[in-house]
Amino acid sequence: VQLQASGGGLVQAGGSLRLSCAASGNIVTINRMGWYRQAPGKERELVAVITSGGSTSYANSVKGRFTISRDNAKKTVYLQMNGLKPEDTAVYYCNVDHLTYYSGSSYSSKYDYWGQGTQVTVSS
Repeated sequence: VQLQASGGGLVQAGGSLRLSCAASGNIVTINRMGWYRQAPGKERELVAVITSGGSTSYANSVKGRFTISRDNAKKTVYLQMNGLKPEDTAVYYCNVDHLTYYSGSSYSSKYDYWGQGTQVTVSS
């Protein structure tokens, strides 16, 4: 089971990026998916989360600029980031709070599962 994040890069202030995080493996169910970020010298913080039913929640700092969505058929979560600011510069990580997968002979679970990060750099 893997979470593969992509879509980061370098963009000027005011620009846009779209992050994707695809879950792979014999995944049966995925509960809440989300994006977190960690800037140099700072703690990792929540950016946005989305439940399996589509309910969303955002950090105050990104409300109105970022939009989280998911495609359950593709087992993918997206983060559309508009109006980017230099303070959005960070490594962005995707997270799943709980997923179940088939491991050949039985079903197993993973909790608080992280993908590798993708760097987002916003220049002023």
